[in-house]
Amino acid sequence: MQKLAQGNKDKAIDLLNERLTYERASVRLYDSMLEKVGRSADPSLLNLLGQLREYRDQEKEHEEWLEARIRELGGDAHGETEMSRLITIESQGIQQVVLDGDQNPAHLFHALLTAELVDNSGWQLLLELADEADDDEARASFRKRLHEEEDHLLLTRQVVERLTRTELLGSPAEAMAAANPT
Repeated sequence: MQKLAQGNKDKAIDLLNERLTYERASVRLYDSMLEKVGRSADPSLLNLLGQLREYRDQEKEHEEWLEARIRELGGDAHGETEMSRLITIESQGIQQVVLDGDQNPAHLFHALLTAELVDNSGWQLLLELADEADDDEARASFRKRLHEEEDHLLLTRQVVERLTRTELLGSPAEAMAAANPT
């Protein structure tokens, strides 16, 4: 991480704080998703609980890892930075849907999909910057976390697609019948 921070240590800390703020928010999102999905009567949603729990734990690990990297660079992992303030404002709409009482699974997963798209982009940017700085340590660490985030994105996208198809076309059996008329 030291090579990445050589050019502008304050900006590196700011970017890591932005990711940290987002990861903290993601942990809260997943906590809320686990609670709400756990109350669902839909067996296919209940089957997601293990995966959602795993993703929540990965988000928590990302949070803790970022805190340690920020401290190593001499930054304050609980301080507010320009980018952490921005991400707090940007994520308020997503948090309103997931944290503030919406119970519709399609809405919850749609908001989570939006969050995962942003999360993926943030890690992708850090990976590209580590590549440009030729920082092998940072590159490997960012790549690992991006790969985990890509898994989160894939599952969330699949759930949104399934829920949307079901809302639009009816049950999965009905949707298949509509797609393949005899």
